[in-house]
Amino acid sequence: MLISLGPQAFVPVTPVFLVGTYDEAGRPGIMPAAWGGVCSTQPPCLAVSLRRSRWTWRAIQHRRAFTVSIPDRALAGETDFAGLVSGRSEDKFRTLGLTPCAGDHVDAPYVGECPVILELQLRHTLELGSHVQVVGEIMDVKVRRDCLTSEKLPDAGAVDALTYVPLAQEYRSTGEFVARAFAVGKTVKRRGGEERQ
Repeated sequence: MLISLGPQAFVPVTPVFLVGTYDEAGRPGIMPAAWGGVCSTQPPCLAVSLRRSRWTWRAIQHRRAFTVSIPDRALAGETDFAGLVSGRSEDKFRTLGLTPCAGDHVDAPYVGECPVILELQLRHTLELGSHVQVVGEIMDVKVRRDCLTSEKLPDAGAVDALTYVPLAQEYRSTGEFVARAFAVGKTVKRRGGEERQ
């Protein structure tokens, strides 16, 4: 039996992003964001929703660029801390001992310790209510060498990306292989007993 929880900002898990920007004075900053994901294949785009009150939102408006660093399990504490203080008053990179690396394709810093980095050029903003959604065109994806398969594809198990569980307010990590996409569905039998072709 399903139990109604009413209208909530909820899906079972969301990705955790460390959004990187330079402010108007050129200071690097990061903030965690859990409302986001890929939103277009061509051009490749990613959307992230931020509160208007965030220092990061002002920086994105000014620089028209941002990065998304994807933290792994080992960076759970640093990621959470980055959401507890504001970049207005604290240099989070310095406090956390993280490395701000200049983007190669956009005017924004990324977290050198993260296994996956996306560099994004701001393309669109959308007012949503409590949040503003920023859509960035992905100008480059960087993956740490030890997190690539022999075919040079990102290995989710090796990345062990941090995820967030809304409502429960807990972090989990990815990694366990379940099945190959666009293949496992072909093994499912249709009602009536026919196999899918």
